[in-house]
Amino acid sequence: MRFYNTLTRQKDEFVPLKPGKASMYVCGPTVYNLIHIGNARPLVVFDTLRRYLEYRGYQVSYVSNYTDIDDKIIKRANEEGVDFRSVSERFIKEYETDSDGLNVKPVTFRPRATECIGDIIAIIGSLMEKGFAYESNGDVYFSPQKFGEYGKLSHMPLEDLEAGARIDVSEQKRDPMDFALWKRAKENEPSWDSPWGKGRPGWHIECSAMSRKFLGETIDIHGGGMDLIFPHHENEIAQSECATGHPLAHYWLHNGHINVDNRKMSKSLGNFFTVREVAAKVGYEPIRYMMVAVQYRSPMNYSLEVVEQAQAGLERLYTCRGNLDFALRNAPEAPQDGDAALLELAESRRQQFIAAMDDDLNTADGLSALFELARDINSAATGGALPSRAALAALSGAFNELADVLGLLYNKADDSLDSGVEALIERRQAARKAKDFKTADLIRDKLKAMGIVLEDTPQGVKWRKE
Repeated sequence: MRFYNTLTRQKDEFVPLKPGKASMYVCGPTVYNLIHIGNARPLVVFDTLRRYLEYRGYQVSYVSNYTDIDDKIIKRANEEGVDFRSVSERFIKEYETDSDGLNVKPVTFRPRATECIGDIIAIIGSLMEKGFAYESNGDVYFSPQKFGEYGKLSHMPLEDLEAGARIDVSEQKRDPMDFALWKRAKENEPSWDSPWGKGRPGWHIECSAMSRKFLGETIDIHGGGMDLIFPHHENEIAQSECATGHPLAHYWLHNGHINVDNRKMSKSLGNFFTVREVAAKVGYEPIRYMMVAVQYRSPMNYSLEVVEQAQAGLERLYTCRGNLDFALRNAPEAPQDGDAALLELAESRRQQFIAAMDDDLNTADGLSALFELARDINSAATGGALPSRAALAALSGAFNELADVLGLLYNKADDSLDSGVEALIERRQAARKAKDFKTADLIRDKLKAMGIVLEDTPQGVKWRKE
């Protein structure tokens, strides 16, 4: 299993710190608004990574945080005339609604910045004692110049980073590149007691504290969007490694950006969409499908055409599942000719999927393997004589495994019929058997008007709801 490591700029073999275990930290949302379609990408990408690691036998400890104190949260709270906690709690619940809708598994730990103030203060104190940070009129700043490896993630020297960065100029700083670890309290802002007076943490230090608290000083995988490489992840590395003397993470994974109709998503361009808006129109599952249909590091384009392709792809997969379920109900128990070939085929598609996912989580090729398996299943389930139930069960097992790793096919269709509809289907079958085709056709038309479409197959009648 190999992942492209932003730190080394190459695909590195995944060798975890502890055999059979994998630790992951992924930067979570700042909870002041609904998440947008770009936020959904790391949410789905790293959930899929977690699912795949578990599929391959790893016990995964996955931490993703909530930044529940921030300038944007405070601004919104002031605009609404409410406490900042009211804003953060509301949008944590909204985030969880979208996360559940996208079929994202609950993480192992979901800490909040405000729950880890003591841990944050302890790290800041350690950095000050070691000479990497300094206090200035109630603010505390970190000095990147004192960390000789600053820039090793973004692969740029400090001078170039300084030239390209948007510097927060402050008279309190010794150098323009210094960044805040602790911010002195302003009037009517939430604050906590500290050795440097009342204040609140800077953004970067939060993730260092929460990663260390729940996963230890060094972790296997740290992830997020490419926009976090600099300054956020670069600063996380600097402050964490200066505090502990150990690497923060061995593998740094970053997903690519999302464009809308081949243009950068931006509120000013009017092409900014929340996950909730898109889900209201097409549902959540097509959003997830779009995310896994593209390899995570590649740029991704969101458009009406892409959404329609996702819906069509999902329909093909759900049709396959329906064909398979019907065939399983009607398949013979006794072994059949061709069973052995189908068992080999199921294992072959499984290995094809694993090879794709082992190569830097290539979900695009993994999805192709799932579709090829679906084609194989349709051929076996809708042909003439059915294979045995055991052979079909093997195909079903492989199909469900691969779909589950990608987090797809989680909307179970309503396959129940009321007794009146079942009775009509039975009456039609009896009419066909008696060669009373006029009555059979009338019943078919009546069922269609009720939204039940019938299909006669060599294995019996199939139905679906329109």
